Amino acid sequence: MRHSALALALAAFFAVPDADAEPLDQGQMVDLLKQIDDRQRNSGDYKALAFIEQREKDKEKVVYEAVIYRRDENDKLMILFLRPKAEAGKGYLRVDENLFIYDPGVGKWERRTERERIGGTDSRRADFDESRLAEEFDPAYVGEAKLGKFPVHHLKLTAKEGVDAAYPVIELWIDKATGNILKAQDFALSGRLMRTAYYPKWRRIESASKGAPVYFPEQIRIYDEVEKENQTLIVMRKVDLDPLPANMFTKAWLESQSR
Repeated sequence: MRHSALALALAAFFAVPDADAEPLDQGQMVDLLKQIDDRQRNSGDYKALAFIEQREKDKEKVVYEAVIYRRDENDKLMILFLRPKAEAGKGYLRVDENLFIYDPGVGKWERRTERERIGGTDSRRADFDESRLAEEFDPAYVGEAKLGKFPVHHLKLTAKEGVDAAYPVIELWIDKATGNILKAQDFALSGRLMRTAYYPKWRRIESASKGAPVYFPEQIRIYDEVEKENQTLIVMRKVDLDPLPANMFTKAWLESQSR
């Protein structure tokens, strides 16, 4: 079956509209998105070990291990794959709003779009990067609802003009009590549903550089809505907010890790 036991539990998050709820106005929605962005952003650096499990129809399960490096201060991101052996040394680098991939097997860099499937999984760059919802999307209020036992705000986000987003339309279910995203659905411009993602576990870690906590999803469960039997599980481990080497967000540094 497509859903694991936990995914079935997550699927119990059926949204029940609250007809008596007062909608958020535009300013309140933008403030909510800014809060989500700020809670996930660190003023300094960020490093995490990620395990990415990919399941595809009629294929063996593949588990990837990668290190995620971020410098939120200037919007830099690097993803370096460690396992399996065939993927070791491959990496992604985001600099100046450009996403590049490096394959040590051929020793070449290629530019990629935001639709790039990271490592061939159902994940995208935004699943590992800092949150930029308020900066990149305009919100509309769908309604207040309950996702299982959780009262949520249901928002529809549309990418702003000129923004290169993996998906131009996103619907979010945001926990009213914590401000954490519990569910997201990604849509193509045609209106076709492409992905559904659940965020069952969030973790808080104190940041010395920020002087405030940073929040991150310990798990993201992504379901491919086009290839119905494909799914991806992302598990974040060993999150570290200590400063990283100043010169590491470069093509030369990533290439050096493959030698």
